[in-house]
Amino acid sequence: MVFNTGAALLDAIVLAVVSKESEGTYGYKITQDVRQALEVSESTLYPVLRRLQKDDCLETYDKEYGGRNRRYYKVTEKGMVQLNLYRDEWRNYSTKISKLFEGGRME
Repeated sequence: MVFNTGAALLDAIVLAVVSKESEGTYGYKITQDVRQALEVSESTLYPVLRRLQKDDCLETYDKEYGGRNRRYYKVTEKGMVQLNLYRDEWRNYSTKISKLFEGGRME
């Protein structure tokens, strides 16, 4: 992607990915799902997950998988509120940018 990805957009994408799984999902799968939208390394993603957890947008729990514990992330109620705000902002922003690209007038 040629456009820079700001922290807010990355937060929004991570919250959207995690919110798809009602029981939560784990870091590697989150990375793979985020990569469907943009190229991101695990070293970039894990600080985002920690920040969202610190901000009470994500909660974690460990579950045994293949003899090891796997950390799962789940969106909290506060995280869903934040995700809905991001969705509204994205719709507004992307509509304006699309109008500009398509030669329409801004209102």
